[in-house]
Parts: sequence; structure tokens; C-alpha cells
Amino acid sequence: MRISKSRTVRAVTAALAVGMIATGCASERGKDGDKGGDKDTFVFAGAGDPSSLDPALASDGETFRVTRQAFEALLEHEPGGSKLVGGLAESWSSNDAGTVWTFKLRENVKFHDGEAFDAAAVCANYDHWFNWKGTYQSSAVSYYWQSIMGGFAQNEDKDAPKANYKSCTAKDPATAVIEVHAPSANLPGGFSLQALAIHSPKALKAYATQAATGKDDAITYPKYSQEAGTVAGTGPYRITKWNKGNKEVTLQRFDDYWGDKAKVKNLVFRTISTEEGRRQALQAGDIQGYDLVSPADVKTLEKGGFQVPTRDVFNIFYLGMSQEKLPALKKPEVRQALAHAIDRDNIVKTQLPEGGKTATQFMPDTVAGFSDKVKTYPFDTAKAKQLLAAAGESKLKVEFCYPTEVTRPYMPAPQDIFELMKADLEKAGVTVTPKPLKWAPDYLDATEAGACALHMLGWTGDFNDGYNFIGTWFAGYDKQWGFKEPKVFDAVTAASKETDPAKRVEAYKKANETIMEYLPGLPISSSPPAIAFAKDVNPPKVSPLTQENFAEVSYK
Repeated sequence: MRISKSRTVRAVTAALAVGMIATGCASERGKDGDKGGDKDTFVFAGAGDPSSLDPALASDGETFRVTRQAFEALLEHEPGGSKLVGGLAESWSSNDAGTVWTFKLRENVKFHDGEAFDAAAVCANYDHWFNWKGTYQSSAVSYYWQSIMGGFAQNEDKDAPKANYKSCTAKDPATAVIEVHAPSANLPGGFSLQALAIHSPKALKAYATQAATGKDDAITYPKYSQEAGTVAGTGPYRITKWNKGNKEVTLQRFDDYWGDKAKVKNLVFRTISTEEGRRQALQAGDIQGYDLVSPADVKTLEKGGFQVPTRDVFNIFYLGMSQEKLPALKKPEVRQALAHAIDRDNIVKTQLPEGGKTATQFMPDTVAGFSDKVKTYPFDTAKAKQLLAAAGESKLKVEFCYPTEVTRPYMPAPQDIFELMKADLEKAGVTVTPKPLKWAPDYLDATEAGACALHMLGWTGDFNDGYNFIGTWFAGYDKQWGFKEPKVFDAVTAASKETDPAKRVEAYKKANETIMEYLPGLPISSSPPAIAFAKDVNPPKVSPLTQENFAEVSYK
């Protein structure tokens, strides 16, 4: 999953946020003596608004945090870990070539609208995505489909990848068979993605009456994805309301859920964009949990009796460079100069929680395929100036985009980090023009379209394979980066096609070395994000993939 203000601004906003929270939806705990929590409300604060209630149209963690409670994919990850386990499929297998995937489905599963789940429903979803047209083929809308399954039945966008998806067959009501043209490192992990979670066929028919419009960084999402009432999954909660004015999404327990029922009846996700605002809301009792705890707040909260578990490192934060937006970036010396200009160690030391690491490549060292032989670019302002002069770019000017109203697991305080990088670049003689953009959808759409010469973004792994990191950006042409370098694409693609696990890891190492030699952007850091809960909460198992299941939450 992909991808925030000065301390003064955040403090002012925090006070306003807490004031609004006090007049909002109060917790209903205590109605039943606080025993078991069946009729309680649990309020959790995220850092940004979801972009859509249809996860197929999204690529960001704030959206998936909400939709994951209502939608389920064929496969899931074990609670608190990264091992693949059955989701809507009880078991799965593939042929030796990795091109035919057979899923034995759970029976007696219902969608929120009462429709029955079966193999025909699985195929209806996959065929629905495969036959998207128009704006749906934009990478800003169908990012994950294209990443996992390639293009569409009829590609309209010249930049859309060739389709790898071939077909889905309902062999019988409890058996779905999905075929692809070629084996991929994205499978079976891709079958666990929220973006490929299964919707009710009845809902899909309703979706077809509406369309996304626009292109690049000016996308208008379909009405159904912006209002509760149409979307229907199979998860332990169903989405009942999205109050954009109050920045709240409300879900209610789905009593016909096939698995363990949610322990808390009402689940509310509230957006509080600042770290201070979220912390103060928890301390005031207005919320019962929040994500992306400021490193400076961890000890304070723990001393106050709050629970602050830390996830394992499974992300990467980077400085992106768009060569099409700024042609000067096509020069290797310029990219190298920017890399030497940034003091990444200082960012890790001053902005990240304990356990944060300076990155040397586009994957954390917890993923197999990490190489200790990549070319490195240590902080060196003088060398940065020399490289810019050698490239004839001593007076380089760049537009630098950064996101507002959000923090991310890999990026605790976006504006603070931006200011540090801006200062570093200016010391090297680079003129920086700041361009702040609201996270969703403005910032996400702009970065996807390559509309920012420089930008800050990151990635939390979706599943445990090196291709989920480097293949996300460098398996082929991507507007975000705007470069066409066969050596990079070939190295990443070759690794993805290697079927022997040991050889694949070695191929990932070589691909990382090729990427860092070319240097399309600059990996900055990896961070272990913390999440906080109230004193009286039994929290869910925290996930290195940030895939917490809030149906596990109860009150003590």
C-alpha cells in the first residue's frame, strides 16, 4: 500500500480537532455493563480520509483499513503475520507452471445484501475488473488490477500493460479456477489484496450503471463508491454510513457472518489528520484507538497506561523523481546529486520511531532479496554541488510535492520531513518550489500521473515477496517515474519469472543492484509504525502489513 504539517500548525489543528470530537459521536460503552462489548461502539482514528468504499478503485492504506472490515479476498494473511492463509477460499493450489489456480471455496457464506457467495460470484468480480473501460483503465483508478493481472480485455490506454489474466471458470459452486497467461511472482499473494476482494454480484450490476470520469490527476470517482448503501461484501462488518462532513465512516456488525462474529457492534473510523489531535482524542476518551503514533508520544502514552504496540518493519519511504515532468532528471548526475544532497540519517534520527532504519534500496532488509552490494549515495553536499555543475544544472529548479492532512506508516510527519529535505537540497544549490496537496485523491492522483518533479511516497508490503516492492515500480514503464530503462525492467521481470525460490531471491538481489545503479529515485527509510489503544481495550493482533482485523476488538 502506498504512501503531512509543521509542529505549530499541527498543534492548532489538534485543538480544533479535539473540540469537534467532543460534540461528535460519543462512545456507547457501558450500556450493558461493559460485559462482552456486544452493543458497544469502538472509534478508531486514522490520519486520512478513505478515497473510496470500493477497494478495487483504491491503492491507499486509509481506504483499505475501512474496507478490509467489510470485504474479504480469496486469500488472507494470518493474524499478526505475513503468512498466507485461506480467506473466502478454504484452500488453493496451482498447476506446475503457475498459470492455473484452483480455489476450494467456503460454503454457506452470504454477502451483506443477502446474495449467496459461490464460484460464480468470484468469476463475476474478476471478469468485471478485466472488462473495465474508459477512466477505469487509468492507473490512478485500477492500480492494483494492473499490477497483479496486467491490462484489460480491450486496452484503451497505450500505457496499460498487456493482460495476464485469461479467465475465471466456476467449475462447480464451491470451486473457482482462475487462469493467467504466464506465471507471476505476484501470485498467489495478489489473491489476498483488498483491491481484489469479492463483491456481491448484485452490487456489481449496480456499479455498472455509474462510471468514473476524468483522467490522470483529475479523477471523479463513481457515486456508489462515495456513498454507503450500494457496496456489499462478506466481511464481519457492513458499511452503513460515510459522513464526509464529520470525516467518519460507520460500520455495523454483520450478524450473518460466516466466521467468528465481531465482538463490538458498531465500528467507527474517524479522520484526525494530526498526531497531536489523535493523541489528545485518545487521552480524552473520545476515541478508543488510533494509528501512526508520533515517536515522541509513545513513552507518554505508555506512562499513562495506554497500550502502544509496535508493528514489525515492512515498509519503505522514498523520494520519487519524475523524469518526464522535469527532463533534467534524465541526467544520471542530477539524480545522483539529489541523492547525495539528502541527509537520510538525520531524517531517521529526528523523525522516525526507535527501530527506524536508513534505506539503501527499494525494499526493507526484512524481505528476502535485499542486497548488501548495492551502490550507495552517502550524504555529501559538496559532491552534490559538483555533480550538478558537471551536469550543467548548477541552478536547478524543482517543484516538490508533499501530502497534507495525513501521516503514513513510513512517513510519520510529512511536512516536517519535507522541510528537512528542502533545506538539504537548497544547501546544494537547488531551488525548491513547494506544492502541498491533499492526500486523497489529489496527492495520490498527481503522483500516479507523474505530475510532480519530486514527491514523497512509500509502500507497506501487501505480501511477503520482493516483487511486491520492486515490481511495484520497476517492472515496466510507470508514469510516476517516467523513465524507460530496459536494464532495470529486464532485471526485475527476470526475477519475477524465476520459479526456483532460492534463485529468485538471488535474482531480486541483482535487480536491486541494477536499480540502485540507475537510481530512478532515492529510498529514504523504513519505519516500525506504532498503533495505540485505550486502557480498557483488548486490541486486535497488530500486523506488519497494517492489516488489523477490528472484529477481534473487545473491551476488558
